[in-house]
Amino acid sequence: QVQLKESGGGLVQAGGSLRLSCAVSGSRFSIKAMGWFRQAPGKQRGLVASITSGGRTNYQDSVKGRFTVSRDNAKNTVYLQMNNLSPEDTAVYCCNVLNSVGAPINSWGQGTQVTVSS
Repeated sequence: QVQLKESGGGLVQAGGSLRLSCAVSGSRFSIKAMGWFRQAPGKQRGLVASITSGGRTNYQDSVKGRFTVSRDNAKNTVYLQMNNLSPEDTAVYCCNVLNSVGAPINSWGQGTQVTVSS
């Protein structure tokens, strides 16, 4: 198990941008696949973006072209750059370590709230 600490959320107007960070404790971060998830009120948590240890990325269709996931292995940190935000992006965003089939395997951190006003 690792510790996950998300930050960078906030309140932003539609069309604005935010950059989320996820600091991951422990060793061997560089070999871990990581994912960003979000959960809106009344909805299930879902994967929005992922990045493999080799840097290959994948995105949910609704965020393609607007969100960019990246990682800094020297800092044990994964990022989510979110541009052109819309009210539909309002949610609590969390990161997690992914297994070989893209499922989260670690305990969840507190997440960071993103609220987009219209």
